[in-house]
Amino acid sequence: MNDIKKISQISKQIEMLLQISIADDRNIYIGPSNIAHMKSRHPNDFEKYGNYLPDILNSPDYVGMNPNDGSIEYVKEFCINNEYVKVAVRASGKEKYFARTLYTLNARKTNNYIKDNRLKKI
Repeated sequence: MNDIKKISQISKQIEMLLQISIADDRNIYIGPSNIAHMKSRHPNDFEKYGNYLPDILNSPDYVGMNPNDGSIEYVKEFCINNEYVKVAVRASGKEKYFARTLYTLNARKTNNYIKDNRLKKI
């Protein structure tokens, strides 16, 4: 557990906005396997935005729930590159929340998610 780091917390605001109930441990963690997954699946996105992980989680522009796996989706718009970056956070079997993946979304898809209320403005 020494290699696992706390990088953020799920705020009460997000919990209320998404109408979810968070266990006692509100912390969001990241471990070596999470980083390895991000680097292998989305290497260019991780290289560009990996250092911003805590910022995306601490001050997202939008949040939503993934209907397929129940993960909390944090989305931040990077105005410089006109890109949206998504970080998915999911609970482990031990009820600890981990940043599982990071990648860019295209603007059209993101705007559709916003219009359909799948992503909610913070």
